[in-house]
Formats: sequence, C-alpha cells, structure tokens
Amino acid sequence: MTDNDGRDGIDPSVAPVGTVCPDCEAISGWWVHLRRCALCAHIGCCDTSPSKHATAHFTETGHPIMQSFEPGENWFWSYPEQKTFFGPRLAEPTSRPESQPSPGPADRVPENWRDILGIA
Repeated sequence: MTDNDGRDGIDPSVAPVGTVCPDCEAISGWWVHLRRCALCAHIGCCDTSPSKHATAHFTETGHPIMQSFEPGENWFWSYPEQKTFFGPRLAEPTSRPESQPSPGPADRVPENWRDILGIA
C-alpha cells in the first residue's frame, strides 16, 4: 500500500448517514463487509457480498475511491488504479459499530453463506 493524502475523489468532511448498506436494505439483502465512498460517504457492500453495491456505486457515479468501513481498517481502494493506499482520516463514523455483525445483518445472513459465496 502507498501513502497519498492528496487524491481527487476524497472529501474528508462528508459523514455517512448510516452504518449499513442502504442498497442491501432496500432489497432485504445481506453483506459480508462494508465500504464507504470517500467522496460522498455512501455505504456499500464489498465485492465478496452477493450484490457488490460499493462497486455498483463507482460504476453509477464515477466516484473513484472507497475506504473500508470495517472496525480497525483504514485502507482505501482506488478503482481507476486498482490498488490500495492510505489516505486522510474521514469524518465520523469511520466504521460500522463493533456491535453490528459482519456478515450482516444477522437476521438475514443465511446459515450457508460461506457455501453460497464459495468461501472455505
């Protein structure tokens, strides 16, 4: 990973309006991990998740950078460059709450979720 605080596509002042993937919520879906758009703070599910809403957000908006929205993780992902890097601290909250499970939401994650996703 590289350090880069001056990338286009990052607005550290914008705060997320929630701590779940609203696109999954709209379809009663579930996610494995969450990602946060570094420009508009939209929360989306990762590419391991069934619906891949973070990548869909990039495709729909062109917002080029996501940050992990998992507790203890502060890496960013650049879609155009296809690489991770470290950047500035974003507005709170910077992750889902520790009490919020991953995968989640707990009541919608199938018991065989690893089999569904092909994860050993």
